[in-house]
Amino acid sequence: MLFAPALRSEWLKIRTLRSLVGGLTAVLLTTAAFAALAGVDTDGPDFDPLYSTYFGVNFGQIAAIAFGTTAMSAEFRGGALRLSLAAVPDRTRWFVAKAAAVAAPALIVGLLTGLVSLAVGRAVLGADRPGWSEGVRAAVVCTVYLTLMALLATGLTAVLRSGVATLSILIPFLLIVSFVVGDLSGGVADLLPDRAGQIALHRTWAGALGPWSGLAVTALWTSAALVAGAWSVRRRDA
Repeated sequence: MLFAPALRSEWLKIRTLRSLVGGLTAVLLTTAAFAALAGVDTDGPDFDPLYSTYFGVNFGQIAAIAFGTTAMSAEFRGGALRLSLAAVPDRTRWFVAKAAAVAAPALIVGLLTGLVSLAVGRAVLGADRPGWSEGVRAAVVCTVYLTLMALLATGLTAVLRSGVATLSILIPFLLIVSFVVGDLSGGVADLLPDRAGQIALHRTWAGALGPWSGLAVTALWTSAALVAGAWSVRRRDA
């Protein structure tokens, strides 16, 4: 099977699974909801209007991870992967089609999430609102970041072959390691995929990485997970 039909087939799987559509919807609603709370606390020298606008990404990424995990883990239930590979014998081509089918809707929803969050944040912050230039940059970063996190989960799920195992690793990692251990480990924590990717969501950052180099670090984590996932699909029995 050529790549285009393979991609179309994987896209149909995603479009027809309610849990996947719900996961994408949760990305938008969760992130935008926290943007609406950006104006609750604007006092203090550490207040960052840009990060307050996009603080909900910390929770929206959980929904993005759940989306990527569910999209891949469905292949390991009930012999679905054997049927997929019977239709697309080239395992690498099939995995690339699966990753592309995850990335495309994640990009669209990520962009919508970034723009809606910016509009909501600017509305509630009033005079403290972020400027359009930095806000649009953050919206683009939000788009790419959420897509990378969904793909990171997709690759890791292909390696572990279990959605439960993937979520059990990634969610505590993001909610505990980054917030607790990260603040105690100095600059090394900036190399974690979530902290590096979110640097561009801050107006200022004192770390060694910049906005785009931080996003590149997240891209490297995602690339490693996808390469490992492709290797696992090629080498292990369906």
